[in-house]
Amino acid sequence: MADAYLTIEKTAFAEFKERGSKFIAFAYPIQSVDEFKVHLQLLKKEHPKAVHHCFAYRLGLDGNNFRVSDDGEPSGTAGRPILGQIDSKLLTDTAVIVVRYFGGTLLGVPGLINAYKTATIMALQLVPTVEKAIEIVYELQFDYTRLNEVMTICKQFGCTVIGQEQQLFCLLKIGIPKARLQEVLFKLTDLHTVDIKPVK
Repeated sequence: MADAYLTIEKTAFAEFKERGSKFIAFAYPIQSVDEFKVHLQLLKKEHPKAVHHCFAYRLGLDGNNFRVSDDGEPSGTAGRPILGQIDSKLLTDTAVIVVRYFGGTLLGVPGLINAYKTATIMALQLVPTVEKAIEIVYELQFDYTRLNEVMTICKQFGCTVIGQEQQLFCLLKIGIPKARLQEVLFKLTDLHTVDIKPVK
């Protein structure tokens, strides 16, 4: 099982023209379906005259969380070719939305597949691919006098702080890079007064 996954670093867009039709592909790094929906709504507002807003996204690491939409184009001509390009780069947590302005000439099925695929390739070429550590989420509870020691360990091993609450005790939610999990848990257990539990 891998310790890292690939995603894109930032948003990018590219335009492809085919016989008068314009295909504008927007690539986004996303963390959730809700985040994706926000991007889609914004694009629909920005491009109200576009005839289609086709898309594909893949989320998570098990390969099962993805969605494609042809948005009124012939079945299989838009969403699938877009997803095909996301997958060919082995990306996850990535969405591509292609906005189409119709130019008056019908492109036919092969023409559409090629146009959506090409626009997606162009957008994904513009944005750097980044490798991110797969993180396992843990909750830590400890006396706030230990905060500095805990934060030092987090920094040292590149953990992500997801959430933090401070009352009498500190409650910290962190993502530990899978490759360093044993080392981090060992260091935290070593502090004795830190209560550690995995988050399901």
